[in-house]
Formats: sequence, structure tokens, C-alpha cells
Amino acid sequence: MHILVINSGSSSIKFSVYSAGGAEPQSMFEGEVSGIGSGKASLKFRDAAGRDLTGGSPEVKAENPVEAIGVVERALNSGAMPQIDAVGYRVVHPGPKLKRHVRLSDEVMRDLKEAAEFAPLHDPVAIEMIEDAMQRIPRAAHYACFDTVFHETMPEAASTYALPEKYREQGVRRYGFHGLSCESVVRQLRTAGIRLPQRMVIAHLGSGCSVTALLAGRSIDTTMGLTPTGGVVMGTRPGDLDPGLVLYLLRKMNGDAELERMLNRDAGMVGLTGLPNDMKMVREGAAKGDSRAQLAIEVFTRSVRKAIGGFSWLMGGLDAVVFAGGIGEHDARSRAEILEGLEEMGIRVDPVLNDAEIHDPADMLRAIHASESRSRVFVVPSREDLMIAVHVARMRREATA
Repeated sequence: MHILVINSGSSSIKFSVYSAGGAEPQSMFEGEVSGIGSGKASLKFRDAAGRDLTGGSPEVKAENPVEAIGVVERALNSGAMPQIDAVGYRVVHPGPKLKRHVRLSDEVMRDLKEAAEFAPLHDPVAIEMIEDAMQRIPRAAHYACFDTVFHETMPEAASTYALPEKYREQGVRRYGFHGLSCESVVRQLRTAGIRLPQRMVIAHLGSGCSVTALLAGRSIDTTMGLTPTGGVVMGTRPGDLDPGLVLYLLRKMNGDAELERMLNRDAGMVGLTGLPNDMKMVREGAAKGDSRAQLAIEVFTRSVRKAIGGFSWLMGGLDAVVFAGGIGEHDARSRAEILEGLEEMGIRVDPVLNDAEIHDPADMLRAIHASESRSRVFVVPSREDLMIAVHVARMRREATA
């Protein structure tokens, strides 16, 4: 069985092809269409050995997601590519009706379109892309995988907002996101033969950031809520805000569309620094004495540290802290600064292990805690695409059993 995984963002589409004949799906090809809508879109496409398959021409025309899917289709039709048997999509928000990963049908598509009001900047684009891809690859079975499913194990007290019942009945609750990333962390720890920590937090830190509390590998609470906008400070999103502040901003702006765009695209680290959404550039600015960059790092670090500390209190201590996502995996200084404030809880990082440069992907999963640390600290790569392939393979097998 060959599975195409499509993981779309606001300006990029990552795609990969997995062979799912064995116990664990194996990546055969990986690619990305980036810069969608910028007039300077580009394609990266390589096989499992890292060989470039773009033919030396990475520039492509992709002014919208539909054109980007066309680029993906043409890439997959070039050379001796396997026939695609199933396609799995990462979808941000399923809404209140869909609580499991599902095969796409007319009914499911209607539910997704209804759920678009929960994620108006993400879901409509994803739906448009899915509909186009289903037409381009009609012989394959198509599936939607949701970041929220992993958090369905949260207790009601964690998912409930203190709002009137009529809104809660409409599906207003804390859903949580980055679930596929968290699930991939749990799976990789188990696969590596590491005894799964009983009380663990996963800090997924990238452009979007969240912290999730897990007991025995199951989510019991998380920082993101109804949408991916809340929680800790992120690259372009502010994290949690006083509801009164949102009302104040709405009165000052030209309607909710402007406010929604600001909260999703122009806030967070970008809003604090005036710099692009790139932690490396923020740190370079801070090193040169840019006070806005220095403040942004402090605000970001403080918000993540508070979340980890709060979940530690909730669970009566921590057996492990895991860092994932682009910042979590690659920014040693962020990891060190976040945990510096938690040393009184017995969490200590080994600076040599933390600062070590890792070049082999096989070594990305690693422990970085000091020998005297009461809690283990790991860096684990986020493998959302693998989890989508795992779920699609399972659903496909169940459907044909």
C-alpha cells in the first residue's frame, strides 16, 4: 500500500509518500511546495536517500493551494513513482461532530464545511485543496486526520469553558491541537525502547506553540483551546489574552476580519519584534542589543515556563519534559532558558548534551538532562506525517478486512 500524506499550511504544502506494507510505514519520497501566493513559489522533492528529484528546476507557479496541489500531482507523476492507494490530509479543526480520524465522504465534507467557522483562516483553504486533490487522484481512498483527536482523552473539566450552556452545546470547548505531533512523540519514545514517563509534558515549539500534559501517554490538558490561537506565545499568535482586551481591540478595528488577521498573522513574536517569524533572526537581533527582540524572547520563554510549571503542579510533579517542533528541536538556548526557571523543581539540563549539534536524523531523539535531574528531558522530532500514514494504513486495513 502506498500512502500520500499532505500536510498543508498557510503558505506551504508538505507532502510525502509512504510504503505501508510492513509494521511501520516507511518514507519513500518527501517534498514541499513553499512560498504559495508569493509569486516566488518553489518545489523541494527528494527520495528516501536524499536525492533531488526536481530536475534542477525548483521554481514553480503556485499562487493558490489548488495550483500547489497541481504541482504536487505533477511531481508524483514524474519518473517511476508508485501508484497512490490512499491519501491522508492533516486538517486543523474537525468541529464538534468529528471526534476520530475518518475516511472522507460527502457527509464528512459537509461536517468539515460547517466546522470552518471554528478555523476560518485554515479550514476553508484545506477543504478547497482536498476537493481538488480528490478529483486529481480519484482512484485513491481519501482520509482526514485531525490534530484534535489525541486530546479527546482530556477530562471534561479540562475541555470546558465557563460559558453559558447554549454556547457549549454549539461545540464551544477546548479542543487542543498539535495532537499528531504529541502522538508521534509517544510512539517514538516507545519504539526507541524508552520506558514511557508517567507524568510528562510535551512542549511543541515552532511557528505555532503548545504545551500538553500527559499521564501514561494520554493527554489530560493542553494550552491551546477552541482554536490554535490561544495558549503560550507563538511566532505570529499572541496566546492567551484577557477577553476584555479582545473586545477593546474589536472596538478599535474595522471589524472582526481585521482583528482575526492581526491575532493570527501579526501578533506573537512578530508583533513584539517587528521582525520576520524566525527565532534565529530574533536571537541575532537580541545579541546586537535590540531591546524588542530581547523582550520578545523573555515573554516567550516565560509563557512556556509557566505552562510547564502549571502542568507540573496539576500532575504532582514531572517525570519528563519533551521538546518538539522547529524551535524545540533546534534551538538549544530556548530549551535552556525555559528550564532555567524550573531548576527548583529538580529539572536540570546537561549543557554539553543540550548544545551538541546533531547532523544525523537518527540521533534527533535524545536525552539532554543532567545526571542529577529528577526529571528526564528529551528532544524528540515531531513526525506528524508518519502518524497520518499510520492512521491511514490502519483505517485502510480495517475497511478492507
